[in-house]
Amino acid sequence: MTRIGLAYISGAVPGFEDFGNLPTDIVKENGLVDGLKASEELDALIIPGGTLIESNDINMDLNTEIKRMARDGKPIIGICAGFQLLSNQIDIGRKSPVPIVKEGLGLIDVDFSPLITSDRVKAKVFDNSFLVKNQTEDVDGFHTHTYGKVEGDAKPLFYSKVQRMNYGDVNKEAEYNIFSGACNDDGNVIGTMIHGILDENPILVENLFEKIDATDIDEIYNRNLKVKEFLQSEVGINTNINVPKLENKPQKPKYLMIGSNGSDSGKTFIMTGLAGAIRKRGYKVALLKVGPDVRDIIPGLYLTKGKMEDFASVKIGHLGWADIESTIAKLNSSDYDIVLIEGVMSVFTGLLNEKVPFSAAEIAMSSKIPMILASGVNKGGIESAAIDLVSHANMLEKFGIPVEAILLNKVYNDDIFNQVVPYIKNNTNVEKVLKLPKLKSADMRGFIPEVEIRYELFTSHAMDLIENNLDVDEIIEMTREVEFDKIYTFDEIKSKVI
Repeated sequence: MTRIGLAYISGAVPGFEDFGNLPTDIVKENGLVDGLKASEELDALIIPGGTLIESNDINMDLNTEIKRMARDGKPIIGICAGFQLLSNQIDIGRKSPVPIVKEGLGLIDVDFSPLITSDRVKAKVFDNSFLVKNQTEDVDGFHTHTYGKVEGDAKPLFYSKVQRMNYGDVNKEAEYNIFSGACNDDGNVIGTMIHGILDENPILVENLFEKIDATDIDEIYNRNLKVKEFLQSEVGINTNINVPKLENKPQKPKYLMIGSNGSDSGKTFIMTGLAGAIRKRGYKVALLKVGPDVRDIIPGLYLTKGKMEDFASVKIGHLGWADIESTIAKLNSSDYDIVLIEGVMSVFTGLLNEKVPFSAAEIAMSSKIPMILASGVNKGGIESAAIDLVSHANMLEKFGIPVEAILLNKVYNDDIFNQVVPYIKNNTNVEKVLKLPKLKSADMRGFIPEVEIRYELFTSHAMDLIENNLDVDEIIEMTREVEFDKIYTFDEIKSKVI
């Protein structure tokens, strides 16, 4: 019986992709499969992405089993953080004045340092491993990482062509400008920054089957269904929060956008907590991000075990993966129950760019997507946030966007909050004014997506904060079925602003 393991450990995102529908067994932190050593039971191992390095949750038992499998010539495929784990070292000191170096297992002779990319990509292939045998064309997949600069002497496997790096467009004439995959000298230990590489490139799956002499392919796929069933049975990883069966499944998905009046409002934290709390009630939740930076929805996917769909990044201008019209068409014929969409910066940022759509407001306008409008109060204070939110809510109403609730985030004084609630209600048509308290530990390392995020820490605090301070069922009632209507022209937008 062929057995292909999937590492199921805190900080990993094992539901992020299907891994070619190959995993037949779950491998936990202790390095065991059904109570026996992984190196003795498995024919191959897949290590998914996540925050394995930041989380420090790979313990010596699993490390030992990985090294034994590598020594025995068994295939090991590490993707994103899985690749980092197999490397020599990783500098996770983005925005730090000095490097913060974490040690890898040293199985692939490369080092990592900060580099942000979040693109759908094509990658050139180098014939240095069994995995890419007969793969004469570019491979497909996607990047979404913060620490993705790869340097070293290991045999290359892939170079990706990307559109943007570190928030800036790259030279359109440049080709294959990111070193995105490598292997050890024997070619059996493989690392790549390309997600979806086993899902979108069937020749690679065939090569893996050949390498491990798999003849029971139908049985592998059948056992993979059991693995997926296990993944979907729990919110997050090792939380013991079971996902109940949903009694009254909606016929079509319902939508809600989390918008804000600016960056640092806590949109990612709020959406992460909502994603987990709603999944905990049995709903299948899709997560989308307006614009290209799909890294923001990964913490939510950590809780829901959802896939990073090929439409997860909603296109604005030339940035992103899929336009809103095709995205809604795909979602409305899917088995998702609720769709949460995270805005980008202020809902109005980019509104007057002649490339349309170029803002979260235009995406919401296109399909009358309901919105929770949020603001962090930590910079200008509660009063300033209230005044700004009133202005934003009234303009959104002018655009025909239903604002279901206004949410003040990081509230440090309940008395002041209670004073501004009547002001908000008297000056808008928004009935529900919500608050989330300031999280005392929010400035700790591990909480900041742009610097260093520990998924198990970030997500548990986000879900707790949402469930302890908001009525989740009330928020589910705010979701609405939508249909794409139109993209408003630049002149139509200007006329509404004026």
